[in-house]
Amino acid sequence: MYTVLTILGVLVALVVLLALIAPKTYHVSRSIILDHDPVKVWPYLKFLKKQQEWSPWAKKDPNMELTFMGVDGEIGAISHWNGNKDVGEGEQEITKIKEGERIEQDLRFFKPYKSQSDCYMNLDAVDGTKSKVTWGFSGKNKFPMSIMMLFMSMDKMVGKDFEQGLQNLKNNLNSDI
Repeated sequence: MYTVLTILGVLVALVVLLALIAPKTYHVSRSIILDHDPVKVWPYLKFLKKQQEWSPWAKKDPNMELTFMGVDGEIGAISHWNGNKDVGEGEQEITKIKEGERIEQDLRFFKPYKSQSDCYMNLDAVDGTKSKVTWGFSGKNKFPMSIMMLFMSMDKMVGKDFEQGLQNLKNNLNSDI
């Protein structure tokens, strides 16, 4: 009985220690320089329906169910999706817009697991005729997910998708010339 209690005590202490040292937050972002004026790029960031045209997840599940609520491109507009195991189920809601410069969204996942993140896209002019788009998101790692993040990297899990999405955006803009 003493051995079982000792093992149980060590396991509890290990979990507590891991919870204390585990990362409590995450932030992932990627940027790309586009050969287009910010005025041309902005609609691709502001409107939820336009975002679907370059979303890496839309390509992972072309049969994903999409519904839109509210006025697209305005605060409170929501895009809800329900797809395969690669995209899950969730929604994004526009929460803040700085016209022509930044859009912020609340990103909520329902499946395969519940989570919430703050998503943003920044648009900056570069050399007068080019644009820099920075796409990122951040959030909190709640227990027990925080312990799992000691062994996993949100940057590695999502970073490549952000890179692919930004490349899709560049390709779409180049094909619209």
